[in-house]
Amino acid sequence: MSYLVPSEFVTKMVDAGESKVFMSTRDTVIRAYMAGAILALAAAFAVMVTVQTGYPIIGAILFPVGFCMLYLLGFDLLTGVFVLTPLALIDKRPGVTIAGVLRNWGLVFIGNFLGALTVAVMMSIVYTYGFSTPPDKVGAVLAGIGEARTLGYAKYGAAGMLTLFIRGMLCNWMVSTGVVGAMISTTVPGKVIAMWMPIMVFFAMVFEHSVVNMFLFPSALIMGGHFSILDYFIWNEIPTVVGNLVGGLSFTGLTLYATHVRTAPKRELRAAPARVAA
Repeated sequence: MSYLVPSEFVTKMVDAGESKVFMSTRDTVIRAYMAGAILALAAAFAVMVTVQTGYPIIGAILFPVGFCMLYLLGFDLLTGVFVLTPLALIDKRPGVTIAGVLRNWGLVFIGNFLGALTVAVMMSIVYTYGFSTPPDKVGAVLAGIGEARTLGYAKYGAAGMLTLFIRGMLCNWMVSTGVVGAMISTTVPGKVIAMWMPIMVFFAMVFEHSVVNMFLFPSALIMGGHFSILDYFIWNEIPTVVGNLVGGLSFTGLTLYATHVRTAPKRELRAAPARVAA
């Protein structure tokens, strides 16, 4: 069958988490680098489409092409390993430790950031003709996004930080659902459709994705966005990373694992008492 039942694909989630914990440093960083770069290109593509059409929903509809490509190629995003690797730890897979999970997260963060930063520099060159002109329309929009989603949160103080955190949670609820969705099907079209839907939802609703932001904000800074590197990390990247971790693990990873692997005892079926004839 081209469809796997939940008990089957949740086991695949745990297996995937275990394999990522034991992956070599070289392979982990390279796969994460490519994932960050491809997702950054998809984000640039989505912003370009939005600028060209004037309809953000069209950019959101097309953005998942990047996620589908990187997943099918076996590359890793921070948002995905946040959900998968802890399940291997919870499942008590041999050799999986907290240190191993944290190592994986750290390496994937570094790889994703370097990949996204590479594309940010390259696209900034494209938008400015090698920094010889002011940014074009797409570059100007990117610079505005950087300001709005750092200083825009900062002006609300604690309320802005809470909003940012919740947007990060909601984002990885959807993104990790896309990761799991790809495991539901054994065909490429089935995987793509299952990934496409939740990824489109997160982008259309402007939730905060830590890896997408690794492209958006550095490119905005490069092209003259009026905010600082410290603003970027404090008022976006760090709260977004924490929100992505909490949202993906709690809403997707733990709920599926708890109800399809570590299931609670089923209620006993008791025979209904025979009716006594009057």
